[in-house]
Amino acid sequence: MKRVSFSNYLKSTLLVTAVLSACCLCGYRLMKIQLVDSESYTNRKYSTYRYEQVIEATRGEIVDINGQSIVENKVGYSVIIQPEQFPESLAEGNDILLEITELLERYGVTPELTLPISEEAPYTFTTEDEDALEYFKSKLGLNVYATTEHCIAKLMEDYEISEEYTQEQQRLLCGIRYEMLLRGFSMNSRFTLAEDIPLTAITKIKESGISLPGVDIVEMPLRSVAQDDIIPHEIGTVGPIYAEEYEAYAEIGYDMDDTVGKSGIEQACEEYLRGHEGIKTVSVRNGEVLSAEITTPVESGNTVMLTVDSTFQRDLQKILEDFIKNFDDIRDEKTEKLKLGEITNGALVVLDAKDGGVLGMATCPTYDLTTYMEDYESLLKAENNPLVNRATLGLYRPGSTFKTITATAGLCEGLVSGYSTYYCGHLYEFRGHTYQCTGGHGDISVIPALQHSCNIYFYKLSEDLTIDNISKYAKLYGLGQATGLETGGAAGHLSDMDYYEEAGLTWTVGEVLQSAIGQSEWAVSPLQMAVVANTIANDGVRYEPHLVDSIWDYNLETKLQDIEPTVAATIPGKEAGVFDFIEQGMIAASTTNMPYEYSLGNLGYNVAIKTGTPEQGSRVQDSFFIGYAPAENPEIAFAGVIEGGEYSKYMIRSILEAYESYKSRMNPTE
Repeated sequence: MKRVSFSNYLKSTLLVTAVLSACCLCGYRLMKIQLVDSESYTNRKYSTYRYEQVIEATRGEIVDINGQSIVENKVGYSVIIQPEQFPESLAEGNDILLEITELLERYGVTPELTLPISEEAPYTFTTEDEDALEYFKSKLGLNVYATTEHCIAKLMEDYEISEEYTQEQQRLLCGIRYEMLLRGFSMNSRFTLAEDIPLTAITKIKESGISLPGVDIVEMPLRSVAQDDIIPHEIGTVGPIYAEEYEAYAEIGYDMDDTVGKSGIEQACEEYLRGHEGIKTVSVRNGEVLSAEITTPVESGNTVMLTVDSTFQRDLQKILEDFIKNFDDIRDEKTEKLKLGEITNGALVVLDAKDGGVLGMATCPTYDLTTYMEDYESLLKAENNPLVNRATLGLYRPGSTFKTITATAGLCEGLVSGYSTYYCGHLYEFRGHTYQCTGGHGDISVIPALQHSCNIYFYKLSEDLTIDNISKYAKLYGLGQATGLETGGAAGHLSDMDYYEEAGLTWTVGEVLQSAIGQSEWAVSPLQMAVVANTIANDGVRYEPHLVDSIWDYNLETKLQDIEPTVAATIPGKEAGVFDFIEQGMIAASTTNMPYEYSLGNLGYNVAIKTGTPEQGSRVQDSFFIGYAPAENPEIAFAGVIEGGEYSKYMIRSILEAYESYKSRMNPTE
């Protein structure tokens, strides 16, 4: 009988103990799994994950002074390309882009593309802007000498656009791929291919979902124009953020696929109109949504209320267009028709005399925002350039309206008083040249000089003033500089030695005389001259013109901010009552040479005006006016211009009647 050693016995005992311990542990774990943690382990057999959805913010609306919508929002559907599902293969991506684009076109939807090359061969550039073309070519990695063929070939090579496609398909894909490049399409940024697509197209796209990986449809707030004829140049447009803009926008919290204001009020008030996206966190298990929680609330943009009244704005536009249309039928004092010829262009501006708010501004020809967004090319090709707002960007010589500034300079500098005179004998000799006046006014002071627009009074005054003082007061009135309007405008330039040198012109001593009466090389806008009138109305206090009245919450329930008027300058004067003398001259001018039907003398209050007929190159002359009313307690200031015509002052009565109607609507109990 074999004896078992103690060591073997110990090993066996330990082994059995270890096995029993392991069994006990396994039993315990099994029991815990089955009885205690059964639910947890059951859940693990399902796929559970979380993801975030961006909730698009609604952009604030733009409304007129009465809260009537000019630009609003509607719910629409957009086709987007999601980078995470879109094929990495360029060739496969091209097939998908072509398929979805052709599908959309069957439902009348065409993507908005900005490739500056014609759609049909032989290809040409569609812009003459050298800077824009240089930027375009640089985006493709080409030099400035690249032709359209080089650009198309580079896009086809870079994005593997097959030669087997038709020429039309190749050009379409080049346009889409360039747009994706501009908008920075990447794994961090989706691409919006088309907006506001019809429901019928949505259904078809969803049916084709399997063959269109990366293509998705999202519900988005879309910009909608409620009144497309209200100051369209100043309202502006919105658009996508392009790659070259993204860095600046990213610093203030924008995503690449956000929409931003591109021009006008949309751009100037971006900080107010912009909303802030929200975040919805969604939990999904085995394809079933367990929960959806708003983790970051969405914030709608604020609504911008303008100073403009929609009806008054339409009235101004009609006054201007009717004057231009019926120019041939204007009558003189004897009620005989004047055959004056044809005119096509002009502008009007009306300001609130209390604070410089723009009550309305008209320009002719003009356009509506719907046409701008749907058929921009037709506006580019239209006669007389309706895309230019002549009220803010048109530059003209002010003619005799400028005499109000020369008079201000003489009175403020103490070179003349309200009663001192110069002699006007119709002809005036100055340094070997003969200048003439519209009449022989004899000894004349500032009030009748403004009334009768006596050139010789202002010629003689300019000799004492010199061009430096004339320019000094022109600047105080805001000429030769930006007006401060939110949407911008032309600064124009002065008519002085500095400008002549800059322009390569020869300054002669006679230019002082011509500058003093608003001829020579002045360049001013109707808006600037409305500001001049408003400054006189406010006894030398110049307000910056503004279009924004106030900022409200999205639903127009709570006013968040009033836009306070800004005083840009104050004109100091040595002569007491400087602006009283100028006002009296302008009131007298309103009673001169006005046929009864255009008369300003029977309105029940005085009107202060000054007119001018500046010579303007090939047009021979323009017709300018400025003014304000009622003269004793000004409520509005205004300016207007007609290119190549006369008698623009005959619009003033209609402007004042339209304003009276506006006041009645705003204050029906008065």
